[in-house]
Amino acid sequence: MVAVVGATAAGKSEVALGLAERLGGEVVNTDAMQLYRGMDVGTAKLTPAERRGIPHHLLDVLDVTETANVASFQREARAVVADLRARGVVPVLVGGSALYTRAVLDRLEFPGTDPVVRARLEAELEAEGAGVLHARLAEVDPVAAAGIEPGNGRRAVRALEVVELTGRPFSASMPVPEYVEPATVQLGVEADRAVLDARIAARVDAMYDAGLLAEVERLLAAGLAEGRTASRAIGYREAAAHLAGEMTEAEARTRTVVATRRFVRRQDAWFRKDPRVVWVRDLDEAVTTVRNIGRVAGTSDVGG
Repeated sequence: MVAVVGATAAGKSEVALGLAERLGGEVVNTDAMQLYRGMDVGTAKLTPAERRGIPHHLLDVLDVTETANVASFQREARAVVADLRARGVVPVLVGGSALYTRAVLDRLEFPGTDPVVRARLEAELEAEGAGVLHARLAEVDPVAAAGIEPGNGRRAVRALEVVELTGRPFSASMPVPEYVEPATVQLGVEADRAVLDARIAARVDAMYDAGLLAEVERLLAAGLAEGRTASRAIGYREAAAHLAGEMTEAEARTRTVVATRRFVRRQDAWFRKDPRVVWVRDLDEAVTTVRNIGRVAGTSDVGG
């Protein structure tokens, strides 16, 4: 199993496609926002023509009104991986959502949820703000709080819910860096900071030119504003604010670029924490890395 990870705009999709071609594999999406039907332009989702005939799994499986759930995703993704392996097909995972990737790769169990407790905590989040809940989490589970940004109210709510339901720290349920499938390779696609920044700016302009505003209008009509996950996606929230008259298009573009660059910094920091990730810059390096690891492990070589 191969997982291609890294920051937005680093070039993960191209590397994953090339690896799937050379390995005789199929692509499994691990990007939380590409799970949503209709969220195409703003997530840089590959069109069917761009997929080169390679099957892609776990794209377009949720409506924008549904909430993405990593525990549900884990079950579905592992079922896809098991089917691919049973057919002798190499799963090539690709995406920038670190927790979704690790939910497939690593030994990770998700504690249950309680709708009553969750509703109460979400009401407190609405009334008191993310900072207050984060401070409360820091008192009961400082390790978990250190790994959650103070403004991330959803994650603070989930952490407090787990603490309340299990009596154990939320940090105790975080992923253990141990692969479920030992024959796993993680490849991180890296690019220089200046290159990434330029690509992000160009990507945002390209999205607007490709019809992002029309896409967001359609999704708003389909209930995007009511979706707890999809509505928060970078690029979509700014475009929606522009359509609501809250900012100009130029401001929406600029804010999307700034938010994406900040997100990229967080992605890079998260993936860099995992010493198992082998960093590469292009497809040739990726193929060489997989080939060398295969030789060391005594598995068959990469074709092509």
